[in-house]
Amino acid sequence: MKTFRLDGKTALVTGSSRGIGRAIAQTFAEAGADVALLARDAEQLAEVAAIVESFGQRVIVLPCDVMDPAAIDQAVATAISSLGHLDVVVNNAGGNSFSRPVVGMRFSGWERTFALNLDSAVHVLQAALPHMLQRGSGSIINVSSLTALRGAPLMAHYAASKAALVSLTQSLAIETAAAGLRVNALLPGWVETDLTAFLRDDDSIGAPLIARVPMARWGGVEEIAAPALFLASDASSFMTGQTLVVDGGLSANP
Repeated sequence: MKTFRLDGKTALVTGSSRGIGRAIAQTFAEAGADVALLARDAEQLAEVAAIVESFGQRVIVLPCDVMDPAAIDQAVATAISSLGHLDVVVNNAGGNSFSRPVVGMRFSGWERTFALNLDSAVHVLQAALPHMLQRGSGSIINVSSLTALRGAPLMAHYAASKAALVSLTQSLAIETAAAGLRVNALLPGWVETDLTAFLRDDDSIGAPLIARVPMARWGGVEEIAAPALFLASDASSFMTGQTLVVDGGLSANP
């Protein structure tokens, strides 16, 4: 269906060197979009760029640390000047580097997690929004996490940052709807990525996690990229301020 196509559109995907971001960039290119790739690892970005080009699409590689606001400003400006405009922005960069109870947690760890998962998205949005508002159209997708909706013992810092991203999504959706923009959040459950490898490699941790998933398996990155395409395309043209959960049924469990 043409409603799921992105022909003639351009997209900026942060954290696109691997995992979910890489899959989203590939899926968007396959659907006809030109893509700006933003992440720290230039070598991995070059690999993704080759995939985008294999679908006949234009690509711009933007090695950038999302923790650096000035670098983000420059990268977004380069994406716009190189591709001509931006129709879709995917804030996918994020992660979690530790597990600790709130008691005894170093506050610097809390701050760094919020800087990576929330502040970086705000910086990207502040750089891209003036252009998108002027154009009067566009789709913003903030990749959050299922942990935004439920407790995450030993990862309160991560869950809270992802919950804040959902709240930001809802507020921004209201602010920009009249201007023609759509803003939605995508919430993956347990997905097979480099970041979850340590859980999958330890049966004592990974097995109990998956035991609660009704579909009884890990999700694949392509199973997150497809819903991202839905949110980016005209298929979701009457959808803004929403949280789209893709978790194999985990959130349906009591």
